[in-house]
Amino acid sequence: MSLTRSIRLPRDPGDRVTLLGIVWNVALFVIKLVVGFFTGSAGLIADGIHSGSDMATDLAVLGGMHLARRKADEDHPYGHGRFETMAGGIVAGALILVGALIAWEGILALYRGVHSFPGPAVIGVAALSIGVKEWMYRRTVLVARRVGSAALHANAWHHRSDALSSIAVMAGGIGGIVGWGHADQLASIIVGLMVVAAGGKTLFSVLHELTEGGLGKDEVDRIRQAIERVDGTQGWHHLRTRRVGRETFVELHVLVDPSLSVVEGHHVASGVEDAIHATCSTPVKAMVHIEPDLEHSQRHPERTYLPSDSDASAI
Repeated sequence: MSLTRSIRLPRDPGDRVTLLGIVWNVALFVIKLVVGFFTGSAGLIADGIHSGSDMATDLAVLGGMHLARRKADEDHPYGHGRFETMAGGIVAGALILVGALIAWEGILALYRGVHSFPGPAVIGVAALSIGVKEWMYRRTVLVARRVGSAALHANAWHHRSDALSSIAVMAGGIGGIVGWGHADQLASIIVGLMVVAAGGKTLFSVLHELTEGGLGKDEVDRIRQAIERVDGTQGWHHLRTRRVGRETFVELHVLVDPSLSVVEGHHVASGVEDAIHATCSTPVKAMVHIEPDLEHSQRHPERTYLPSDSDASAI
């Protein structure tokens, strides 16, 4: 048996990209600490510790995704997808903390009048880190968008935060070469604030889902248009949406012709479900309740009705 066959890679793309991130974080952690120690660059050593912290968030994401894949049970009828969302919240919190520490260290260094003059080796390692971590950001965010994972999206930004902190280290190296010792500190403050902003944005998205927030307006509009294109639907109301991890849940009531049989009404409901599935880019579980359409005089003001042939002839 060949080595490639004996090693089983995880099937989930989120697991694969996260494991790849762990491998690169370990490599960068070792490289930055070794070069930082021999060159005396405190900035590069701190950046290496940042890469080491990325491994902890990678493990949190892996654990969250593993728990989220558990099947629905009596205690969790909507599944366990929120574990993955909570993992995204942990990463978002880590982003805010890391960004605040980076900015605070830059402020303290400026206050104390610290000058930084790292050598060319530090610039080379920082450039390697920027390239690798930006590549990991783009690869991870691509998978996150494809599978609809808040945890992976947060972890992607953690990769980018490492790239941004390496930019500060590189700025300090270049500034030291030209004789300006405060470049590292100023870059650290700017980068730290950017990382805090990214973490705050991610945390807001996580809290929106955990507090039963619905889908965005554009997504809801696409679902509405899909419903109205289904033959046999004469109106709808009580459209509710929510996201649970990577899954989207949609519930609504659809109005049909009262003369339809139960089987025909079921076909309309199935058509609505298929239309919703075709519209959403993430896995969807739709619950459609069929109701008989009422006479025009009895129609509810909060319900959405589609124009009928009789309505058109009356105009």
